[in-house]
Amino acid sequence: MADIVKFEKQTFSQRLGSMLRVDFRRMFTMPKFYIMTGIAFIMPVLILVMTTSLAGTETTNPETGEVTVMESFDNTWEIIASESGGASMSMDMTSMCNINLLYFMSGVLVCLFVSDDFKSGYCKNLFTVREKKSDYVVSKTIVCFIASAFFLIAFLVGTVIGGSVAGLSSDLGTAGVSGLVMCMLAKIFLMSVFVAIFLMMSVWAKHRTWLSILMALGGGMLLFMMIPMLTPLNSGFMNMFMCLAGGVIFAAGIGAVSNMILRKTSIL
Repeated sequence: MADIVKFEKQTFSQRLGSMLRVDFRRMFTMPKFYIMTGIAFIMPVLILVMTTSLAGTETTNPETGEVTVMESFDNTWEIIASESGGASMSMDMTSMCNINLLYFMSGVLVCLFVSDDFKSGYCKNLFTVREKKSDYVVSKTIVCFIASAFFLIAFLVGTVIGGSVAGLSSDLGTAGVSGLVMCMLAKIFLMSVFVAIFLMMSVWAKHRTWLSILMALGGGMLLFMMIPMLTPLNSGFMNMFMCLAGGVIFAAGIGAVSNMILRKTSIL
């Protein structure tokens, strides 16, 4: 009598672990990730050095005669955040050209990473073998969140170097080192909200990379002014905890929507 072959059913942790290994290998062997990380590192160096060297330069509009004076950063850490979240509501250069731009870069990374899955046929093969779409959503959220955190860390390192080259003060004022640490942790945890939104748009657009990027950038612009309010330079434990708790809750909720989109729409 022939032996009966039994297939052991994998648990959620086993399925997720397997998918995470694949996604981490794909992410950290992808040239685009290292190119974007390099851009995140060099951005603060160029911004701080150029704005400092051109500070006070006046340009005149030939049509209106309006004179514009080139602004600069007074302190190295202004490119990370200001001590008052409300002060960053202004639309001047120093409040726009800062670390918060990396949330848009994260959107581009997520869209490129996910659309490659649909273009290459990886998703079609994966979902033929694996029934659980939720494994895919959770794995992509975790991997893209960690990759985006690398952008923020690279920007911080570039800020230290750029501020030193530009000769700017590195005094943290009343915020102190603890404020800077909490500010960076809050920004990293807040990134999970944006990654979840970008992922939702990517799984809806699927192989249409241009559409997913447009929607991601549009969604990022709507939430952009929320970032300085939640993550000022003088952040405390509450800022960090709010971003952590909000990131987990929103990532789970938006992830459920992404899972529903994958189940209700065609993979092609």
